Amino acid sequence: MESAAREFGSKVTEEQHHSKDVSVGKSLFVGLQHVMAMDLFIPPIILAGLLSLSVADSAMLIQMTFIACGIATIIQAGFAMKLPVMQGPSFVPLSALAAIGTTSGIGAMIGSLIPGALLISILGKPLKVFSKVVRKFIPPIVAGTVIVVVGISLMPSAINSIYSAPGGLSTNALVALVTAGILIFCMYVGEKSKTKLKYIKIASVILALGIGTIVASFFGLVDFSSVKDVSWFALPSIFAFGAPVFELDAILIMLAIYFIIMIETTGTWFTVGEVTGEKLDDKRLNGGAFGEGLGCFAGSFFGGTPVTGYSSNAGIIAITGVKSRRPIIAGGIILILLGMMPKLMNVIASIPSSVVNSVFAILCVVIMMNGFKVVKQAPFTERNMLVIGVPIMFALFAVLMPADVLYRLPSLVTYFVSSGTAIGAIVALLLNVILPQKSDDVISGKN
Repeated sequence: MESAAREFGSKVTEEQHHSKDVSVGKSLFVGLQHVMAMDLFIPPIILAGLLSLSVADSAMLIQMTFIACGIATIIQAGFAMKLPVMQGPSFVPLSALAAIGTTSGIGAMIGSLIPGALLISILGKPLKVFSKVVRKFIPPIVAGTVIVVVGISLMPSAINSIYSAPGGLSTNALVALVTAGILIFCMYVGEKSKTKLKYIKIASVILALGIGTIVASFFGLVDFSSVKDVSWFALPSIFAFGAPVFELDAILIMLAIYFIIMIETTGTWFTVGEVTGEKLDDKRLNGGAFGEGLGCFAGSFFGGTPVTGYSSNAGIIAITGVKSRRPIIAGGIILILLGMMPKLMNVIASIPSSVVNSVFAILCVVIMMNGFKVVKQAPFTERNMLVIGVPIMFALFAVLMPADVLYRLPSLVTYFVSSGTAIGAIVALLLNVILPQKSDDVISGKN
């Protein structure tokens, strides 16, 4: 991983160096793209449905999730890891949280989030042992495989959402193709152009979402009727769903879930490090664990899911070429402000699914290819092919598992296999430890 970062960093252009000093206006503009690409209102909507919350409580959960993610993003990018990492709600623990919430109550669900968050922070700082765990158990071949698995695991979800979106398959496919075509065109023109058109790359995601929404409106797929029924401004509430209750079983389940989330988020960190050319040294890794835990701890006060680094934002960085932390911090501020403005959040939520997911599908491709950039460091031996390929197979096995089969599994098993990313990450980690490593399996000159 370190050699890849050095190689990538040596190729950073003068323009990319200047991107470290991004203006306020440009930071807000690019930060808004990061926010719009995250689609982070989906996890709280899913969790609200699983918990059978009322419409009012569902809206409150979504609002609190935005605010929690904004705070966590500012913590992580501002002073903890100091990398352009956006924090969003993790999909991994949704089933576990729903099971805890429905059997033991919302208070127990919130209480289960706090001990694990504090433990992750302590492992990062002051103990500073998280980096040692990463160095020993998550080498470049594992980290790169996790990145690939993230992109591949998310891709079917994006594509299936296009298929199942209201309006008919042919219409949604057309809208998705137009939106994806706009994004690809903007990426290509912005990358190749040496004129002012190069700035089109920075606006590529917003342009694709905007034009895609306009196209979708001609087919009657856009509905902003819900926007008028919500208020413009609403303050956040701490422990809006009740005070935390600490139950040992719930805490133990979430400790295991946090471990999976940290494998998932470490893959995101390597993705961002690869895209930005920044070295992931021990200080950064420990700072990342500290920031991740602190962000989850802060988020638990608002209720919701643990936060995690969002790989889709690494795709935005790769597309726009803006590698500064300033747009990410701006994105965190935007998330907090949006969390206080339900009407504006409803506008973003009203973008048709076929438009959002076509952009997300392209970002999944970008994520996946950045993973392969990390993986290519490892020699193409039989052992390494298994470490890379088998986790991808298991991730697809989990993603494509029929719902009726998934629901028949024991609850504890369901928590783990409901995430293709988690399954792929665990398999990659285990295979790298179990399969004996020979001299041909490592990069020449390294142990």
